[in-house]
Amino acid sequence: IQNTMHVTTAGVIGTWWFVPWEASSCWSQGLTESFVRATTYSFGSICFGSFLVALVQALRALHRMAHENDDCSILICFIDCILGCIESIIEYLNKWAYVYVGLYGYGYLEAGRNVITLFQNKGWTAIITDDLVDNVLLMVSVGIGLFTGLVGLILGTLDKNLFAGINYDNAGAVGFILGFLVGFLFASILMSVVGSAVNTVIVCFAEAPAEFQQNHPELSNEMRMAWRQAWPAECGAL
Repeated sequence: IQNTMHVTTAGVIGTWWFVPWEASSCWSQGLTESFVRATTYSFGSICFGSFLVALVQALRALHRMAHENDDCSILICFIDCILGCIESIIEYLNKWAYVYVGLYGYGYLEAGRNVITLFQNKGWTAIITDDLVDNVLLMVSVGIGLFTGLVGLILGTLDKNLFAGINYDNAGAVGFILGFLVGFLFASILMSVVGSAVNTVIVCFAEAPAEFQQNHPELSNEMRMAWRQAWPAECGAL
């Protein structure tokens, strides 16, 4: 679901970037078409990318479990070999690949290869390495979770019987935990859309700055000035 949202958001931002009049309202043509593409034509790429990520995570978990038992040296060598074989595709398993899937409908591996090549050709590998957007959005989600947890704590303290059905005496603690989890979950979903939009803007800015200048000149000028100040060597020619 999260990857589908990522691809849909990338498609909407791409439409706003290249054809802004098709993404000028809340339920615009760009949103509808991007969602349809994400759930039909590009859904196979989304599932394949999700499967590869899950496969890597499973192999890493097996590797950690094998290291806990010294008698499984053969298993350790086998997993190390598998991890070495898939190391070449790990660079495709990143947030940037789905941006190209949403923008152009590429397959997952092809999208990852193209977007990495784009950043390498532009000399922007340092820029995407220094990207702190995800950290900021995580802090925002935690802050919202703490706020909703505080609301739950207050409600649980005022009404001791609010969570009587779970047979736990400290209603305030239960209220805080439930409030934090609910707030953090919904905030994370919302912030993931923001993060996907930021990633798409970075990719589009690397690939098509002229279209941005033509369709959104004020935003383009502000972004160029900010990027030149932050990365003068990489963005001096913008």
